[in-house]
Amino acid sequence: GDDNSGRKVITFSCCRMPPSHQLNHTRLLEYLKYTLDQYVENDYTVVYFHYGLKSLNKPSLKWLQTAYKEFDRKYVSRILLFWFYSLLLSMIFKSLLTISFSFPRYKKNLKALYVVHPTNFIKILWNIFKPLISHKFGKKITYLNYLSDLREHLKYDQINIPQEVIRHDENLRWKQKGKLPPVVKIPPPRPPLPTQQFGVSLQYIKDKNKGELIPPVMKETVSYLKSKGLRVEGLFRRSASIQTIKDVQKLYNQGKSVNFDDYHDIHIPAVILKTFLRELPQPLLTFECYDHILGITSVESSLRVTRCKQIIQGLPEHNYIVLKYLMCFLHMVSQESIYNRMTASSLACVFGLNLTWPSKGAASLSALVPLNLFTELLIDFYTNIFNSRTVPGE
Repeated sequence: GDDNSGRKVITFSCCRMPPSHQLNHTRLLEYLKYTLDQYVENDYTVVYFHYGLKSLNKPSLKWLQTAYKEFDRKYVSRILLFWFYSLLLSMIFKSLLTISFSFPRYKKNLKALYVVHPTNFIKILWNIFKPLISHKFGKKITYLNYLSDLREHLKYDQINIPQEVIRHDENLRWKQKGKLPPVVKIPPPRPPLPTQQFGVSLQYIKDKNKGELIPPVMKETVSYLKSKGLRVEGLFRRSASIQTIKDVQKLYNQGKSVNFDDYHDIHIPAVILKTFLRELPQPLLTFECYDHILGITSVESSLRVTRCKQIIQGLPEHNYIVLKYLMCFLHMVSQESIYNRMTASSLACVFGLNLTWPSKGAASLSALVPLNLFTELLIDFYTNIFNSRTVPGE
C-alpha cells in the first residue's frame, strides 16, 4: 500500500514468523533482501507489527549478526537494527554487538517506521539505546498503540494485517475500557466541489473544465517539470512535506492558481502528479486491464511491445489520451537519465502502482514485476506503442 505521502509501505508481522527450528533462515534473508530491493532506491515506509514475537520464533543471535552483515550499503539496515534491538536485549549484553555495525548511507530513504502494539519492554529498550541513535533517525519512529492510529498515516485498507494482530488489537481495547469502544459514526462524504481535481474521475474533471481532456493539475505539473525538472537527479524518487502537499491539493480543489516557484522545491509538483494519479477512483489503466497487464511476463520478449499496444488499445478513449500524454512526458524524462538518473526502469518502479491496482485490496509483491515491466515498456517504446491510434480531440 501507500502512506499519505505516496511512499510505498513494507509491513513486517512478527506473528507470521514460524518457530526458529522450522525456519529456513537463508531463504528468509533472501526474501528480506528481495523485498527491500523493490523499494530502497525510493522513499518508503515500514510498518512493524510487534505482536506475536516470542522466544519460540526469535531468530538466533548468530543469524541476526549474519543477516546484518549481509545487508550491503544499498539496504536500509536501520530497520533490521531496530528489530535487532527488540530481539536481542532479551539476550542481555550480547545485543550491544549490533551497535558496532556501520549504517548504510541509503538509510535516508526510510522516511517513517511505525511500531504497532509496542510492549513496555520495547519502549524501555528504545530509551536505553536512544542516546546511541541519531536524533534524525529517532524522529522517524512512531509508536502506535492501536491499529486505528494507522489511519492517520497511511491507506489502512490497503494494508494486509494478519487476523491474529486484529484480534490482539480488539483484546487490548477490551482490557483498556472493559468493553469495546463505541462505534464512531462517520458522516456521509461531501459531494465534490465543481473545481475538484483530486479523488474524482477523469470524466468529472473533463465535464467541469469545458471538455478539456488533460486535467489541469496534470497539465500544470508536467509543464512545470518539463521546463525546470528534467535534469534534476532523483526526480519522482523523493517525497515532500505532507502539509505542503495537502495545501497544494486544497488550492487545486478550490480552483485556485498554484505557483510552484513559491515553494522552492522541484519535488512538490512531482509528488502532486503522482498523488493525482493515485487518488483517481479508478486507475488510469483501469481495473479491467489489470489481469492482462499481469500476464505480460508470460509473453515472449520479442512480442511484449506488441502485447502492450494491444492492451492499451482497449482503454477508454479519455484514459488513452491521458496515458499517452503522461508517457510522452516520462519518455522525455528517461531521455535525460544521464543527468537525472531516472531511466525507464527507475520511472516504472515509481509509477507502476500509480497507474494500475486491483479492484480489491493492494497489489501483491509478485505483481510488482509485471506491473513495472509493463510501465517500463510503455515509457521505453512510447513512439512505437502510441503511434497507431488517433483519437478525435487529442
